[in-house]
Amino acid sequence: MARERLGTMGGASDEEFFRKFLAAIQVGDVYSGIVAEVSRRGVSVILDGFTARPLGFVGSLDLSWVRFSAAAVEVGHRITAEVTAVDLEQGRAWMSTAATENPGLWAFLKSLRAGELLSGQIGAIERFGVFVALDNGPDHPVFPGVGFITIPELSWRRFETASDVVQVGQRVSCEFLQFDTTNGEARLSLRATQPDPFQTFAEATTVGQTLRGQVTKLAPFGVFVQVTDDIEGLVHLQELTWPPVEAPEAVVQVGDEITVVVTEIDRDRRRLALSRRQASTALE
Repeated sequence: MARERLGTMGGASDEEFFRKFLAAIQVGDVYSGIVAEVSRRGVSVILDGFTARPLGFVGSLDLSWVRFSAAAVEVGHRITAEVTAVDLEQGRAWMSTAATENPGLWAFLKSLRAGELLSGQIGAIERFGVFVALDNGPDHPVFPGVGFITIPELSWRRFETASDVVQVGQRVSCEFLQFDTTNGEARLSLRATQPDPFQTFAEATTVGQTLRGQVTKLAPFGVFVQVTDDIEGLVHLQELTWPPVEAPEAVVQVGDEITVVVTEIDRDRRRLALSRRQASTALE
């Protein structure tokens, strides 16, 4: 339900009225108003109850999924939109007309809580991620599923394409991450439901331990070495050999099997630092 208009402030200055009006706006409120300006970025809206200047703004991606463009909205049009964010410093309420056009979808997505497990069926696989048609969830007016898994959230393991991990029609259970108000999606994580192989590796490995691995990639700053099926570490250029070399290909090539020493295990950032130079020294 739309919030009631604020009345006159009984002698308060326009600036005080502005601050109190904006501070009273909450995410999820529904407001109506008149379009004051249209640009490629979106539309500015004079909200009912405060006519001094436009406080509402609907970004181009938050407009109707039917019209798709700010060009379809004209100055003077009356619109109703849901508040998705309030920026007190900029004096702006970010809004979405897509939300008010799809109230069932919005209500479903707002009911979800971070960490909740959701099940569904893979609806489509794209280069940027995977759409999931959620059980008991509404249809999306544009996409082949209300749920969406970005590429990094598909798996802890390395893979070339999303189809290496999932297939269209496959059933999956995912963890709900957040409500993407721009696209009207439930952002999901498939990998969050799986054990993190890096943490398992870290529990069984210590700094100073010697490992064997295969060089998988050369970079200007060093080389990546696969030490288990799931774990890669980085040998920085200065840790490749002594004396130092200017380029990694001077001493190793992709596919080489080398011996390395673990120099750092960063469990928070999931990073493994290795040294070939220290391994060579230990063997001398």
